[in-house]
Amino acid sequence: MPSPCHPRHAPVGDVGTALMMIDSQLTAIHNGKDGTDPEQRSWVAQVASSLGPGGVDDVLDGACTLIYMFMQWLRMAYEEHDKDVIEYVVPNLVGTMRMMPKSVRPEAIPTMAGLLVAAGTGLSPNLWRKQYGDWTKEELTPLEATALLLAEHINRLTDDPDFATRMVTEALPRSLED
Repeated sequence: MPSPCHPRHAPVGDVGTALMMIDSQLTAIHNGKDGTDPEQRSWVAQVASSLGPGGVDDVLDGACTLIYMFMQWLRMAYEEHDKDVIEYVVPNLVGTMRMMPKSVRPEAIPTMAGLLVAAGTGLSPNLWRKQYGDWTKEELTPLEATALLLAEHINRLTDDPDFATRMVTEALPRSLED
């Protein structure tokens, strides 16, 4: 019996905007800038203000789609080496999130860990989360941090600072054709 959290039932959302935001953050980090960069903050504010009704929800769904895609890629990569993605990725990301108390409050970490486990086991992160109610304001930054940390994990594994972004941008046109 298929799960109600199966990805085929999930909205894809605005993956493009979610990816632009993640890629922008990764670029800022690699350029030695932190989250206080005024240019970066201005750009994020501009993007957020341009979203129409439901736009924020679409970007949230897009971020969850990214998390799913990243975890599926990682699952396949780890399985090639007879390793379990949950065992190797979740503790690493949880440990990193614990070192980010300004961005990821401790009470959000279990939700983000659950989101990673859901995605790593083939469930839709946004449908898994929806079981427990709507996203809270306090979970939005941790969600973005989770996607960012996954992208950076992939980039480090491949020794390519743009691999995660390129992987998604190459997959999107193919998925639209299907």
